[in-house]
Amino acid sequence: MVKFDTLSIVIPVYNEARTIHQILDLLRELELVNNIGKEIILVNDCSTDASADTIRAYAARYPEMGLRLLEHPVNKGKGAALHTGIREATGDYVIIQDADLEYDPEEYNLLIRPVLKGFADVVFGSRFMGGNPHRVLFFWHSIGNAWLTFLSNMCTDLNLTDMETCYKMFRRDIIQGLKLEENRFGFEPEVTAKVARVPDARIYEVGISYYGRTYAEGKKIGWRDGFRAIYCILKYGLLGA
Repeated sequence: MVKFDTLSIVIPVYNEARTIHQILDLLRELELVNNIGKEIILVNDCSTDASADTIRAYAARYPEMGLRLLEHPVNKGKGAALHTGIREATGDYVIIQDADLEYDPEEYNLLIRPVLKGFADVVFGSRFMGGNPHRVLFFWHSIGNAWLTFLSNMCTDLNLTDMETCYKMFRRDIIQGLKLEENRFGFEPEVTAKVARVPDARIYEVGISYYGRTYAEGKKIGWRDGFRAIYCILKYGLLGA
């Protein structure tokens, strides 16, 4: 029998005052299969806009959601915010959720399905498989994502289609048992490499939608992060650091 009573949702926040209430609206309305409960943990990575105040106002308006807001006194990066949120999670499983609107929380149920069937311990949501909507944006970003996933797969011996996806769901004891080091966007290749080495961890992948943003709409990742991803793939995947 799979124990799955609560899903911990970890949201790193940096200057997302414009959209954070919208993602919280989606989470408030979300009904998980089997009446699974939601633990929502937001980590404000020293935003310079009104993100923290917006979250506090939302939490006061909807106290039944039990929102937990954690604060970094200085900006440390997305990975560091995820480390903080993962460390504080108490649910049976943990999922990563960006504070923007590129991913649809309604699709958590797609990731949950192989867990409830007793197949999976870790589930990746792939933007590049299945028949779900996918916004058409940057050609070179898609090539970069495919190449990074290919390189990661070479080092981990996995056959993922989307290593860089935001939607990764982990059994809590697995993710909390990893020693994670990357403070920025290197989190994705690092956690992939390290979870691939967990003995007997069953990793699955399901197709999800993707409503990507342009840089004008707030997208933050850049070419420097791509080079860091390559470094992390080699460091954690090939060298086993």
